Amino acid sequence: MSNETSSVPDSQSLAAESGAGPFADNAVSKETRRRVIAASFIGNFVEWFDYAVYGYLAVTIAAVFFPDSDPQAGLLLTFALFAISFLVRPLGGFVWGHIGDRVGRRTALSLSILIMSGATFCIALIPGYDAIGLWAPVLLLVIRVVQGFSASGEYAGASAFLVEYAPANRRGLYAAVVPASTAAGLLLGSLLAGLLTTLLSPEAMHSWGWRLPFLLAAPMGLIGRYIRTKLEDTPVFRELEAGDHAAAAPVSSLFKNHWRQLLQAVGAVLLNAVGFYVILSYMPTYLSSELGLGATESFLATTVALVTYIGFIFLTGMLSDRYGRKKVLLAASISFILLTVPAFALLGTGNFLVVVLVQILLGAMLTLNDGTLPSFLAEMFPTRVRYSGFAVSFNLSNALFGGTAPFMATLLIAATANDLAPAWYLVAASLVSLVAVALSRETCREPLRHE
Repeated sequence: MSNETSSVPDSQSLAAESGAGPFADNAVSKETRRRVIAASFIGNFVEWFDYAVYGYLAVTIAAVFFPDSDPQAGLLLTFALFAISFLVRPLGGFVWGHIGDRVGRRTALSLSILIMSGATFCIALIPGYDAIGLWAPVLLLVIRVVQGFSASGEYAGASAFLVEYAPANRRGLYAAVVPASTAAGLLLGSLLAGLLTTLLSPEAMHSWGWRLPFLLAAPMGLIGRYIRTKLEDTPVFRELEAGDHAAAAPVSSLFKNHWRQLLQAVGAVLLNAVGFYVILSYMPTYLSSELGLGATESFLATTVALVTYIGFIFLTGMLSDRYGRKKVLLAASISFILLTVPAFALLGTGNFLVVVLVQILLGAMLTLNDGTLPSFLAEMFPTRVRYSGFAVSFNLSNALFGGTAPFMATLLIAATANDLAPAWYLVAASLVSLVAVALSRETCREPLRHE
């Protein structure tokens, strides 16, 4: 197993793991640096903007696409469609991982954002149940499956792109751009959904208001694709490609030679998969539908959590660069194991100030995991299978446990009549991640590996 070697600072094939990586002033222009960050940011931003709008307007979407005889059944079916679209993500991880490791990171990211934003845009064009009956939820499912497939390469690809460009001692900080972009997409989605809910009547929201946010995906996706096509691929991939060392079958190589790391990665992602969707996507529905908090207060409380998340995410990336990925990830798992149930119990008080403070706490705890995970996963796999390893592990865990989290939370509450059921579900996920991270090795001070 060979390690990459540092090149002279002005070398055309400067490796990202050298002390003077391509973000150094003598290796890349400030304009290129900005475009790399923007290219990595915008795809996940569009993806999670869509998920935010879908999650925050779930009650309205349920009323539009399903019969109104049983509102809870309609809400469950809406979240079920959300979950089903995630089942295709592992397949997408295989496809986009192969393209990213075989053809290039830039190619995969440029294609995925185009398909993803187009699918999101098409959601706004589907007629409701009153107009076309069962074809409405069927079309919604098909489009969400396409969207899920195309989005499955975004998080992994953007993380690999940033890690392979970043200086060795700042990979955690640069990779934190990716979760920051997801939270920013959720924040804009929540703000826009809250604004529409406040300004429009229920009839207007049901008729056409819910469609407006999805229409924004098209221009944002085209901007993202334009930025990505103007960039070169990462230095380490170009170096690999120039030596004709790119893997011919990266997914096959991943399962054959790196299955231990793959299993550890799937377990490590579990806290992110469940925690992100429960705390930042499902929470407004939980606060309003299960705890009886007003819709406006629910949106506001979740917005506070998102702002906290964005504010702390880069600090977490820096902490992982200084103290190591494992220590920060272990601290995240332990904090969720100890504090999640008490935090959800406090949410049940219904006091708005308490709810906001708890949301701040949960958002800060989540950043310990999410701000560290992108660099942790990217460093776990060698360059030849990095995109595939990240995409397959991340999407497999999210398909099984992330996309299903809102559905499972709603189902567990209905089955147990216990409002704390989602908290215990999150504790269980944290325990699995704790074990997976404990069994992994520290990578933050090691050079990125080719083989």
